[in-house]
Amino acid sequence: MAKESDDLHGMVPDSNDMALLLIDVINHLDFEGNEEILKVVEQMGPHIAKLTEAARKAGIPIVYVNDNFGKWKSDFHNVIEYVINENKPGKHFAQLLHPQEDDYFVLKPKHSETLILAGVAGNICVLFTANDAYMRNYKLIVPSDCIASNTIEENDTCLEQMKKLLKADTRPSVDIIKEIEKMPKNKKSDEERAKKRKKIVKP
Repeated sequence: MAKESDDLHGMVPDSNDMALLLIDVINHLDFEGNEEILKVVEQMGPHIAKLTEAARKAGIPIVYVNDNFGKWKSDFHNVIEYVINENKPGKHFAQLLHPQEDDYFVLKPKHSETLILAGVAGNICVLFTANDAYMRNYKLIVPSDCIASNTIEENDTCLEQMKKLLKADTRPSVDIIKEIEKMPKNKKSDEERAKKRKKIVKP
């Protein structure tokens, strides 16, 4: 289990009202029956990329929540290299959403009230993350064109569940981006990120 220090040495903003969680987007997608989700991911990738770009410009923290795919002694950079360099089916998706130096790789955003969830698989990891967040009183935004499941039917079902049971905002990313662009920029966060490189928490 990763050990977090109480002293974050100024590497994160003291608070931010919103965070964007990218769930398993650095993903090899190399499994039996992956044909349909690969097609959906290809369409979904640009939506998440635009959402991520808008969030970065607004100073919203980007948090990568990712599996290690069994490579428990590796760090997040090794996972990225594994997906991209070994030419896995998820290579293009991972390249499109490649993290930047000032992004985060921990599950717990610091003092956020609203979480934007995006990634795969919608009916498993995204749904479970949404459930946990809802139980902890987070407000949820799950753009309908930024999650993918093994089938369209499963994806539609989980979106309906999150909207109905978890009170999630499931409007398309273009609507969410419009609201993000109207938000005041987190200048303090931006300045801190320019000075400090975020550390990756190793498993």
